[in-house]
Amino acid sequence: MQLLRTYLNDFVSLLFPRLCPACNASLVAGEKIICTDCRYNLPFTNFQEQADNIVARQFWGKLNIESAYALYYFNKGGKVQNLVHHLKYKDMPQIGNVLGEISGMQLKSHPIIAHTDLVIPVPLHKKRLKERGYNQSAHFAEGIASVLGCGVETGNLVRKVATETQTHKSRFARFKNMQEVFEVKFPDRLAGKHLLLVDDIITTGSTLEACGAALLKIPGLKLSIATIAYAE
Repeated sequence: MQLLRTYLNDFVSLLFPRLCPACNASLVAGEKIICTDCRYNLPFTNFQEQADNIVARQFWGKLNIESAYALYYFNKGGKVQNLVHHLKYKDMPQIGNVLGEISGMQLKSHPIIAHTDLVIPVPLHKKRLKERGYNQSAHFAEGIASVLGCGVETGNLVRKVATETQTHKSRFARFKNMQEVFEVKFPDRLAGKHLLLVDDIITTGSTLEACGAALLKIPGLKLSIATIAYAE
């Protein structure tokens, strides 16, 4: 029976090959979502080894965070962009879980982030969530939390306003666009906690800054930040 199942799986793979969303190569037996070559050779930032990395510096003087991290560098037209595109627009939320697990493995020995109490994803507006069917950042959060052994908090930090796209806006325009967008519904549940706020890509940091500003109103809260990619 096991041999027959193997033959059937091989036959199905011939007709409908599983492809790596980063490089489009066929996945072989044992490879999960992302091929082995991409798992080891995508452009890692190694920000977990740099306390004053580029992402952390973006928040200096703006947001009182404990630490900041991004898994990959994002280059236009590159493999990381392919991954994020499939995660957000090709109904592949499981990519977020896998990237979260990879991040978690890097962060489990981090002197600060390893001691996270809760991982909290940047929320989508309910209209966008209905259109997409899932929040890609929530899946990234689940992957990290599964390795760090902490919880995930969704539905507490909410996006009150469906903002315009940020893609072609200046930093100041992005900041104005995000003012008063986010709200914490149950702040008492987060008081005194160390939160890891996560998103898919950080560019200017305006969205994360707005989320962080809402969260840091809570007494005793400590905040760190992690993203899938940093876009230079």
